[in-house]
Amino acid sequence: MDTDLFLVIGTAVLVLAIPAVIGALSESRPPRAAAMLVMIGGGLLILAVTQHPGGYAVGDIPMALTRVLGRYF
Repeated sequence: MDTDLFLVIGTAVLVLAIPAVIGALSESRPPRAAAMLVMIGGGLLILAVTQHPGGYAVGDIPMALTRVLGRYF
């Protein structure tokens, strides 16, 4: 698979983890689902950064998102 796709999916999963953490903590229960989302998203981000030649800079993220969305839509 493409490293840009890993980066975009990992970022999306990490963004989805934020409401899960807030919901679990506000209801005084352990954030197990949020922890799984953070591990999956973080793993995808690490995979993308290590497999991409030269890595990613913060400024490269919008272009990667544009390339992935342009490819599939």
